[in-house]
Amino acid sequence: MQILLHTVVPHPMQGAVNKSDVWLRECVFESGQLYHIVAPSGTGKTSLLHILYGIRHDYSGIVTFNDESIQSYTHSKWCELRTNSVSMVFQGLRLFPELDIMENITIKQKRTNHTPRMSISSMLDALGMMPHIHKKAGVLSYGQQQRVAIVRALCQPFKILLLDEPFSHLDTENAQAALECIMQEVEQQQATCIITSLQSQPFQQHMHVYHL
Repeated sequence: MQILLHTVVPHPMQGAVNKSDVWLRECVFESGQLYHIVAPSGTGKTSLLHILYGIRHDYSGIVTFNDESIQSYTHSKWCELRTNSVSMVFQGLRLFPELDIMENITIKQKRTNHTPRMSISSMLDALGMMPHIHKKAGVLSYGQQQRVAIVRALCQPFKILLLDEPFSHLDTENAQAALECIMQEVEQQQATCIITSLQSQPFQQHMHVYHL
């Protein structure tokens, strides 16, 4: 799904933007492409993803999905999009600590039945999480929780995939394994993928890189 931002900026950042590749510019994110947004804390990485996920509305400018303004979307439209078209890994992950790994992944999967359990297990295995499959999310390390959140996001249908600092607590090996899973699903679904981080990453040669 093509995303277009036309002179967009969050209200709290008006007058404070300096040399951004995204804010206050004409910025296009194309289907089937991966984008890496690099910026220090406080420059709007999370704000950008929240705007695109429809949970932040205090901004100026125009945002469109496939030439349709998202400002016109109703609450029910956003609910439908978040079920079938837009998937996100939040910086805070939003896992259910009392549920085990598979329960956390399948609780949303039940609404779409998009990914077979065997495929879920394959992704978890690629990320080294199968030995922990019966553990509650609340007892996992933060890096382990990040891997679960990534798999959960990949197991729903999407045309837009948003990931807010998804590798912040992963070592290079696990980050690379997670990226390979992401790239495979993005290619399969011909989705637009936006990943944020605080600094440049070794994997960004696979992506278009923007700075806020």
